[in-house]
Amino acid sequence: MQDEKVVREEICEIGRRMYGRRMVAANDGNISVRLSENEILCTPTGVSKGFMEPEQLCKVDLAGNMLGENAGPGPSSEVKMHLRVYQRRPDILAVVHAHPIFATSFAVMGRALDVPIMPEVIVNFGKVPIASYGTPSTAEIPDAVEPYLNDYEAVLLEHHGALTWGKDLLTAYMKMESVEFYAELLYRTTQLGGPRELSTGQLERLYEVIDQKK
Repeated sequence: MQDEKVVREEICEIGRRMYGRRMVAANDGNISVRLSENEILCTPTGVSKGFMEPEQLCKVDLAGNMLGENAGPGPSSEVKMHLRVYQRRPDILAVVHAHPIFATSFAVMGRALDVPIMPEVIVNFGKVPIASYGTPSTAEIPDAVEPYLNDYEAVLLEHHGALTWGKDLLTAYMKMESVEFYAELLYRTTQLGGPRELSTGQLERLYEVIDQKK
């Protein structure tokens, strides 16, 4: 079990980073961390990620039921997609949802991030798929995300934003930064006439190196 006090402070710090990098606006986005097998600490609804206080965070079980009390609003209705990740991936300890501008632009266009343009992107993601549109606050979004949970660590949400997950909070957040960097790079190279993709031979060699390190 993780130290709850430390985790509360870490979530608030990541929230400030997300807000400072314009990955969220106003009260957008949400963050969660698995404290133990059946305890999830998550951000509250209606509170800006840039101004959260540790005592405002909510604790829920894997079914979304509140555990104890918190100083402020209850959890966001979007915690459902976080819980689906934890339910299907017991190894995952943190989930981040945000609306970074470039990645969300691709999500609004209904376009996955799947152009092989940088070795770092291939190593980190392979590609970032896009989950079909779901009505916010319903099970439609978790249902759309679920097919990608085993093979990826990031997904775009059509007309919505992006979702990343990892074995700790910093990793999950860094995945979000990398998704946004990839999206911005792809957008800007398109403005310059289109990105030059890695060749089949270059990709095969890269995959060999990746396999050797596993």
